Amino acid sequence: MYSLIINKKCISLWPIMANEYFKFKQFTIWQSDCAMKVGTDGTLLGAWAEGGQKILDIGTGTGLIALMMAQRFPESYITGIDIDPAAVSQARINVAHSPFADHVEILEADAHDFNGTFDAIVSNPPFFADSLISPDSRRSIARHSLSLTYKALFETARRLLTEQGIISVVVPFDYVQKVKSEAALSGFFLHRDWAVKTTPHKNIRRFLLSFGLHSVRHIDAGVGVLEESPGQRSDWYRQLTEAFYIK
Repeated sequence: MYSLIINKKCISLWPIMANEYFKFKQFTIWQSDCAMKVGTDGTLLGAWAEGGQKILDIGTGTGLIALMMAQRFPESYITGIDIDPAAVSQARINVAHSPFADHVEILEADAHDFNGTFDAIVSNPPFFADSLISPDSRRSIARHSLSLTYKALFETARRLLTEQGIISVVVPFDYVQKVKSEAALSGFFLHRDWAVKTTPHKNIRRFLLSFGLHSVRHIDAGVGVLEESPGQRSDWYRQLTEAFYIK
């Protein structure tokens, strides 16, 4: 399941955590059947990505990003797709028990041959393109670009997005230039470019990026920090996620 990388690591910033679920203000993410669990990347993207009337979440995993987008954009209709049947089943349960079941659907589908027209696409794509393959097949698909390369992701986005549509992704620092190059080769222009650090004095760990099919005069760019000190959320991260975290 190319999407399940929404979870590289669970850290102390989360409000309520149990072995099998994460509880947010308006919904709960059950995750025992998913190869990779809820983590910082997915929450960042769900709180930051641009929306529209019709939103596609490629590689929905637990359904976290789809539900966050549904909460942020109540007039939208969100479709989450994934190729892992267990994750699809888990995401459907999470959606069914949320307040957003009437405008979120979860489908077992491969992005390569999925059809439709969308105003916005969100994806937390595979990232370990050059590292060793995990012996766990589900985690391997989740963490490596075996099922959905960056090139294929942007080709798919080019096919499914409207002319004014936006694709938003979260990627590790090591892959940001590759992602920008593949986006450009598929005809996309960078619209937003936010680097994210864990603490002010640490190196950049990840990037939040959005691309559109038309150039913009000014790219929205900046650096976000998760924690001012260990266990203390930054103002930026708190404001970004306050609609979701219980504490």
